[in-house]
Amino acid sequence: MRAVVQRVSEASVVVDGRTVGSIDAGLLVLVGVTHDDTADVAERLAAKVFGLRVLRDELSVSDGAGDVLAVSQFTLYGDARKGRRPTWTAAAPGSVAEPLYDHFCAHLRRLGAQVETGRFGADMQVALVNDGPTTVILEL
Repeated sequence: MRAVVQRVSEASVVVDGRTVGSIDAGLLVLVGVTHDDTADVAERLAAKVFGLRVLRDELSVSDGAGDVLAVSQFTLYGDARKGRRPTWTAAAPGSVAEPLYDHFCAHLRRLGAQVETGRFGADMQVALVNDGPTTVILEL
């Protein structure tokens, strides 16, 4: 799994003109799933995000310093090394990725995070104010 984690002062996801998830201060996490990912990988990534000390004053979500907005993002596994058109073959199909994305979000909640989400597979408009800016790429 791969995640792009951005510290935000606010973030939201809109689908079909309706806000489906939003947070104030916290982390916007774009989550990508590849073919060999497992529930264990999803849990380890969730734990890493939960404890990541990138919020203000070196705090984390585990300290109650912010919420999480998790958005599925298969394009994180895009490969544009050849030519100008990316290939998405490294991204897991929806039937594999959606349960692992859901498991990632559920595990964050079990750890104690307040988690908002986008809508898997939807055409989403994501708005954010990157605080810092602070952006970290995680890969397990």
